[in-house]
Amino acid sequence: MEEASKKGGRLFALKTAFPATIPVLTGYLCLGMAFGVLMQTNGYGPLWAILMSLLVYAGSIQFLSIALLTTAFDPLQAFLLSVMVNARHIFYGLSVLGKYRGLGKIRAFLIFGLTDETFSLVSSLEPPEGMERGTFYFWISFLDYLYWVGGAALGAVAGNFITFDTTGLDFALTALFVVLFLEQWKHRENRPAAMIGVGCTIVSLVIFGADNVVIPAMVLILAVLMAGRKKLERTEESKV
Repeated sequence: MEEASKKGGRLFALKTAFPATIPVLTGYLCLGMAFGVLMQTNGYGPLWAILMSLLVYAGSIQFLSIALLTTAFDPLQAFLLSVMVNARHIFYGLSVLGKYRGLGKIRAFLIFGLTDETFSLVSSLEPPEGMERGTFYFWISFLDYLYWVGGAALGAVAGNFITFDTTGLDFALTALFVVLFLEQWKHRENRPAAMIGVGCTIVSLVIFGADNVVIPAMVLILAVLMAGRKKLERTEESKV
């Protein structure tokens, strides 16, 4: 009886979490398929696309990895690029410490599955009264994970039948971040951080050039954000 109750609770949590993840479903299927197609057209079969999505599960790095895998491989550059591009997850993790505290074994997967979009949902949603936090956040994270892996698998299979030129298809990820940036820009409290990102990127572009802009820009952005964190927090609090 108790086991049936637990199963019913899990099913209710799934039904509650799913509607919130529909926007992520549409985005991840499109982006995942773009990644899968690019992997296939660059000579990597569906298995590689699926394995990378299962184990790495980081859209920006997965798209960048295609270029890293198809050119002369530099392990140090790949490592630094991965760290810098995903360094924003440090701030994500700090933000959800309270929500994920005391969730036991499930916490490891929740940490692994904390993408930009999942963080956006988890940080803004609370489980309904009487529902376990861990179960609710697990379904949000797990559904988003399935969407990404499923999209990559579909794209990798579809890549076998694509005959047109796929040059520029990886711009889908850039387009997504442009849209996210514009959405964030609508809120005045987010503009200082956005301006820091744009300014640091321009400085890095001028100094290091287009071929080496990513790592210096990420280092500079992190340094400026860390140095000005307290001021940014005070500014945000004063506007609340």
